[in-house]
Amino acid sequence: MARVRSIPSSELPRDLAEIYERFASSYGPFRNQVAVFAHVPSALRHLMSLLMELREAKTLPKRYLEIAIVVVSKLNECHYCVAHHKPFLAVEGLSPKAIDNILAPDNPELDEVDRLVVEYAKVAWETPNRIRDSMFERLRKHFTEAQIVELTLRITLCGFFNRFNDALQIEEEAEAQEKLAALAAE
Repeated sequence: MARVRSIPSSELPRDLAEIYERFASSYGPFRNQVAVFAHVPSALRHLMSLLMELREAKTLPKRYLEIAIVVVSKLNECHYCVAHHKPFLAVEGLSPKAIDNILAPDNPELDEVDRLVVEYAKVAWETPNRIRDSMFERLRKHFTEAQIVELTLRITLCGFFNRFNDALQIEEEAEAQEKLAALAAE
């Protein structure tokens, strides 16, 4: 149970309730998280809208986005985010075993670009002030500058969500648990 009360969308002004419901119904099974964000209307308005807009823009291929999110979530040991994003990454073609071992340098299901995303997610999250220019040279071979910016944004934003979810003990939704159980049964 979260450390704060979950606010139902029915308690919000219409414009916020619409964002809340659109996010909860279209982005994924994140209703428990959005119900906590509802305590801070500007966070609900801007963060959830940002995430939906980024998804709609499709600037960054979903596979690389999900790899980065799972890497950062595993580094931070955020079970909520791993549980939610592991099924998204499986849809992008990785087996549950490969996802569980995503931090392994010799993961056979990861290609050169996947490994680069894993490497970048690690350094951007753990040691951002020590990233070498050579990393960006390698990234530029596969990604536009807009994609690099979004990848960096999503890596650091993921870390924020990891800490937010863990600090407030937001529980995984039943739908997320069911999807994770279905992957485990494969």
